[in-house]
Amino acid sequence: MNIKLHDKLEMKKSHPCGGKTFTVLRLGSDLKVKCDTCGHEMLVSRIKLEKHIKSIKSMG
Repeated sequence: MNIKLHDKLEMKKSHPCGGKTFTVLRLGSDLKVKCDTCGHEMLVSRIKLEKHIKSIKSMG
């Protein structure tokens, strides 16, 4: 999957706050993403994250 910095990721399942979109803050084997609804930041492995992505909206 081609994920770039500052892309918006729409997930299949929602975050506990109800938001489904996340912004990519850091790339690598682990990705740092931020929930666009509540602002919570989390570090997730690339493999785990790619399984839950519904769509990618490129911002750059």
